[in-house]
Amino acid sequence: MLTVVAFAFLAGAAPATPSDTFMARVTRSKMMEASATGPAYQKQFWTKTGDPMTDALKGCIASNMPADKSPFTLVADISPDGHPLNVEVRAPTPIAKCLAGQFSTWTFPAPPKLPDSVNYPIEIDVSM
Repeated sequence: MLTVVAFAFLAGAAPATPSDTFMARVTRSKMMEASATGPAYQKQFWTKTGDPMTDALKGCIASNMPADKSPFTLVADISPDGHPLNVEVRAPTPIAKCLAGQFSTWTFPAPPKLPDSVNYPIEIDVSM
């Protein structure tokens, strides 16, 4: 029914600022997806997050009928203690906004410590 098609991590970049564009955050994230810390953290993240993400997305679809199932991208920064910050979605459909709202309240595995960044940005492409 749904597929999370991409998940990328950004290692070594500064935390997002209000002047960062959505696409700049996505681009930085994708460029660093294969970083030394990326694959291990992806595995940790998805082990804890995969089922809740699927359940949340199904709930968002059910509560927004008729559902606009257009693909969307979510970007966020994961704080050192695993809390999501600066969560943003494009295209901001009702389902995307619903999922972003739920995602914003979760706690994730603590990300790797980065030498020149406080938070660990991620990017998730969602298609249904």
